[in-house]
Amino acid sequence: MASDLQKRKTSVVFTAMDVNGDGFLERADFEALTDRWVAIRGEAGSDRLREIMTGWWAALSAASDGNRDGRVTLDEVLAVVDDLGTMLDLVTATAEAMFEAVDEDGDGLVSAAEYARMIHAWTGADAPTDVAFARLDLDGDGSLSRSEFVGHWVEFWAGNDGNAPGTYVFGEV
Repeated sequence: MASDLQKRKTSVVFTAMDVNGDGFLERADFEALTDRWVAIRGEAGSDRLREIMTGWWAALSAASDGNRDGRVTLDEVLAVVDDLGTMLDLVTATAEAMFEAVDEDGDGLVSAAEYARMIHAWTGADAPTDVAFARLDLDGDGSLSRSEFVGHWVEFWAGNDGNAPGTYVFGEV
């Protein structure tokens, strides 16, 4: 059973992904989220971003949509969260793809501005991200390397430590 922290973290992301607010995740939600992200960051790299987000929907749907109705509930996602510690290869693969999506300029680093645009796209709001980014930027160099990002992503999805930097991948929980 998912811990309270895992439920809170998952709920934050689920709510962000449920663009139409109907309580279900569907392919259309991922398409709308991607459209919002493209509108914020521009068309450069948008085809690859769409490919990554469609792939994430496919992986989430395959793992979570137990009744195969094309919609995923929060409870279905939470059931999978319980098993993510045994599926680290899937979590890591998703993290690698998401790093590529967030690293807009392809320089191998996620800047504070790129991170802020991701959070803005996900939440639909221009929320402050300086505190969360500082928690993630372990070496204080002003950017997240691929390994930092992937490690934090794994901490977020498979971890249960409220003090772990990865708890803040999607901002404050």
